[in-house]
Amino acid sequence: MPLRIETFRNDIGGSSIYKAVSHPLAAEPARALIAKLAGAVAVYDPDGIIEAFDQFYPLDGIEIGQLFVQNVEHLERSFRGRKAEPVTALSTSPCKSLLIASFDEAKLLGHIRHLVPRAMEVLSFAPLRLPADMLTDKARYLSNLNFATNFAFFRDADGHHTRLVTANYWTRYGAREVRLWCRLFDGDGKVLATWIEEAGQPEASIVLDSRAVRARFALPEFTGQLFVHAIGVAGHDIVKYALDTYGDAPTVLSATHDANSWPSDLYAGLPAPADGEDVILWAQNSHPITIASGEIGLARMGNGAIARLNETIASYATRAIKVSELLPDLRWPEQVEIHAGKHFVRPRYEVLARNGRSRIAHPNVERSDLKSDPKLAKLGDLVGKGHILPAAILPVERYATTALPTPMSTAQTHMPVKALVYDADGTLLATHAFGNLARDHADMLDVSRLANFPRGFGHLELVYDFDAGDVADGWLHALFRYRDLSSGHQAETSFGSHIFNIALTYKGEPQSYSGPPPGLTTRLFLRVAPGPARTFCHLVYPSSASWHPRSKTSLTLRDTQGKEVAHNEISIAQSGSHFWHVEEMFDAAALKAAGPNPYVIIRDETCRLFGYHGVEGQAGSFSLDHMFGF
Repeated sequence: MPLRIETFRNDIGGSSIYKAVSHPLAAEPARALIAKLAGAVAVYDPDGIIEAFDQFYPLDGIEIGQLFVQNVEHLERSFRGRKAEPVTALSTSPCKSLLIASFDEAKLLGHIRHLVPRAMEVLSFAPLRLPADMLTDKARYLSNLNFATNFAFFRDADGHHTRLVTANYWTRYGAREVRLWCRLFDGDGKVLATWIEEAGQPEASIVLDSRAVRARFALPEFTGQLFVHAIGVAGHDIVKYALDTYGDAPTVLSATHDANSWPSDLYAGLPAPADGEDVILWAQNSHPITIASGEIGLARMGNGAIARLNETIASYATRAIKVSELLPDLRWPEQVEIHAGKHFVRPRYEVLARNGRSRIAHPNVERSDLKSDPKLAKLGDLVGKGHILPAAILPVERYATTALPTPMSTAQTHMPVKALVYDADGTLLATHAFGNLARDHADMLDVSRLANFPRGFGHLELVYDFDAGDVADGWLHALFRYRDLSSGHQAETSFGSHIFNIALTYKGEPQSYSGPPPGLTTRLFLRVAPGPARTFCHLVYPSSASWHPRSKTSLTLRDTQGKEVAHNEISIAQSGSHFWHVEEMFDAAALKAAGPNPYVIIRDETCRLFGYHGVEGQAGSFSLDHMFGF
């Protein structure tokens, strides 16, 4: 059974209760609190927190005498066999102690102090509170801004290194002094290092490099995870980043995206191994409780038989799971469904090829809260093409591009999908009808060969094909794989669909990075890799219906401190794209002046663009992933 925790809801966002209870600094005081509970314990749970606490710090050995609630609408609740009672009945409780399931004990105790029997000891979650200097909103402990956290796969071992890159984007929303509280766990879940990283000047670049961290704390090799807690933030309670994997050998180069900071029961988009490959799922326990044997597993997408991992994973530990060990008969382009039981945030996977090259990417959250929406097929001209999943078609002389639609919600019994292939100038070159794909399909499309591209590159749009079927929930996803035709090096990325560039809105679309829909502007972050690697970007201008004929896109090079160094302008045709290298937009003098950790902000106030970033290294290596915005 998955953990019974509410982590994220599409309408309200992430759960600060979950993050407050599961925070690494809460673990030790939580266990100390449980050790103080003796005899029959009455629980007062006005905010519905006790269930989440019990998931991470089980109260198996504690005698729960009574459960009290404040809201009369909660009287139908129960906890560990005790039916809820109104808190007004507390005065006659025979229990020896009262556990107030709240981080703000004083206010709640003030409401009921006259009801607490004189001999009853009062305890609460107050000892679990973070230190005051780690709180952004000191007036509201459970404010989401107090728990702007995330995890990152972090490795410095066997010639592999990782480099987390982001910027102090919170200052755009009024933040003043931002700091990152960092804790590094090794593969066994043990703490290797804890430190504060200053976020620097407004919009300064932030780089956490595994080699530098390892040298700073004189650490042995490690493959684990980095927990990052941003303090003093505003506007966003999400830590967004790009994660580069690079190596001592020039053939080691890859990139992946930030983790979704809330764990899910299911993840999808994990590829089965192709011939000559191993696929490793990096399962990283995000919680202060052991994952028991059999609690997580893998299954062929569309097949209910789950192959369980018959091993435990310690709290905050990392376990490499070889897909072929649990599902030996699966082969690419078959797909794997991850049954994670809400034990970890979006995991990473690594594909190891026999030619010595590797690549790293992430699966996506498979939604279980969605239902097929028949209205999507009836919106017609109101939303034009509707949901679009745009993918870069890199220069075809060097790269091959393939696409594999991936079921990403339990409601997707079928996937009626078609592919639209566009040239860089927005000309529709080809259409491919996948038909009404079954959930267990393995229908891969070689996109590069569908058309001739006059400018050498273009983009692909996956859209719903309502002539083929009517199952649609607005959560259309696909895995896109890229291969260097000479070296054989590969990269892959996956993402979901959105409605792009229309003035009308429907169920949160067109999505906005901040504020309500529609999102009709662009602010994307492009990290610039250290030389001699070449950083490239592929921008796509998708449009669900008629919008501006051309974009008005600005490119601003910022230095390590976030200051503007140089500026350039480009224009992209509607339904077109643009592939470019950083040195083509900014000359050598500007790039030198930008310092060691520059980045580019891609801004457009006329339309919403979708972007992919990558790095071209030596020996035919390269990386690619989709970009993030703020």
